[in-house]
Amino acid sequence: MLPLEGITIVSLEQAIAAPFATRQLADLGARVIKVERPGVGDFARNYDTRVNGLASHFVWTNRSKESLTLDVKHPDGATILKKLVAEADVVVQNLAPGAAARLGLGYDALSQDYPAIILCNISGYGSGGPDENRKAYDLLIQSEAGFLSTTGTPDDPCKAGISIADIAAGMYAYSNILAALMQRSKTGRGCEIDVSMLDAMTEWMGYPLYYAYAEAEPPARAGASHATIFPYGPFAAGDGRTVILGLQNEREWTAFCDGVLGLPDLAPDSRFSSNSLRAKNRVALTQIITSSFANLSTEEVAARLDRAGIANAKMNDMKDVWSHVQLEARDRWCDVDTPAGRIPALLPPGGIGVPPRMDAVPALGEHSAAVLAELGYSEGDIATMRNEKVI
Repeated sequence: MLPLEGITIVSLEQAIAAPFATRQLADLGARVIKVERPGVGDFARNYDTRVNGLASHFVWTNRSKESLTLDVKHPDGATILKKLVAEADVVVQNLAPGAAARLGLGYDALSQDYPAIILCNISGYGSGGPDENRKAYDLLIQSEAGFLSTTGTPDDPCKAGISIADIAAGMYAYSNILAALMQRSKTGRGCEIDVSMLDAMTEWMGYPLYYAYAEAEPPARAGASHATIFPYGPFAAGDGRTVILGLQNEREWTAFCDGVLGLPDLAPDSRFSSNSLRAKNRVALTQIITSSFANLSTEEVAARLDRAGIANAKMNDMKDVWSHVQLEARDRWCDVDTPAGRIPALLPPGGIGVPPRMDAVPALGEHSAAVLAELGYSEGDIATMRNEKVI
């Protein structure tokens, strides 16, 4: 038995943050009823068509859910939503600011009728404060939280290549909901969870924030290298390819100089005898390292690094990750169904000793009739609502 079997989650969700949170709850056995707009659904369904005609973001964040199309502004749709909420353990929403309250999904109203309900609101800036009603997207929060100021090259700030602010908010929503369910098991009462993308992203910025504490100089943008630890990042080998390596302490620095560079006398060099000095003199040290690697292939450099006990990695692209030998050797892939056929999916990281739920990615409105029948609506009622575009 999965730990969240018997838990029902109604989610008015779109894009990434809320769907990522609820998909992980579904992985653990929760029933997730995803409420979508009739005809169009979650707008992430249309981000691209890269997965057999389906959107890459959508197939990643929406497996194992039931899709119910519902016009929640229609009187009949509002009634259905109330019936769904009455049966739910958790309600999740990341609608535009103020939209949930207008639908009667504020915690004060819900908790009067359903004191055990857990409500999780996910927004850009959180409730209260001057930015409460500002719209927010991932890139904008990366910027507001200072992430862009630390990422990229000295000349060009860069966003993360993935929706890191959405993912951060989704992870905190997921963990807070789990904690709320544990708390409810002890007290019998639900609670309201307020997750903001800005809060989540700022938490992840803890290291550069403290590095720049009391108006100290912030870490410089260093491309794919570490801003304050060196050598830690990409270095060119003689075959034109790149090796990523990282040193964390003086023991590794000594082993690197002797076993990798073949320059044992470099270790005590006064320019490089501590991490702060190596970071300060990174240009000179980079020249020494790349000169030492100039006559070596990436495989030869990696072999030396391995023998010296220095952490290193290949700079993989997506094709390399799909065929990564470690993921394959550990059986980290399985297949899931979608409206466009079976696709591979990564098993959830970790594990609790029982297989996770890995059910299908739903078609838009695939479960509308079944969910409404559970609520007591007849086939005729459902047909009428479909004709009137309530569902």
